[in-house]
Amino acid sequence: MRRWARLKLIAECFVEFNGKPIASVKKGFKSAVGLARLTGKVTPHTLRHTAATWLMQRGVPVWEAAGFLGMSAEVLLGTYGHHHPDFLHGAANAITTKHRVSVVESVVDLDSVRERRQKA
Repeated sequence: MRRWARLKLIAECFVEFNGKPIASVKKGFKSAVGLARLTGKVTPHTLRHTAATWLMQRGVPVWEAAGFLGMSAEVLLGTYGHHHPDFLHGAANAITTKHRVSVVESVVDLDSVRERRQKA
């Protein structure tokens, strides 16, 4: 904001229209929603939620998306991470890929299972 003031991009207030202060951000947002013909209850949070979902669905790196949205990477992953194409990718590959086990591994595993059963 200091930079904007220094460059005279804003005259007096942080939120302006045609160089004059906006009296009500809520009224301005409501007008914008109407002009965009958005239906239902649309709030700034609705748009942020949609943006976060879209960024994750498009595979944008988490740090970049979090910075754009103004939230931590932890919050972004915890809330919207399941929309990312990499979500559970490793688990899905592990369960669908054939894993060949050698005879030696099978015998060693079988012996360790028998030992645990005998101790119990």
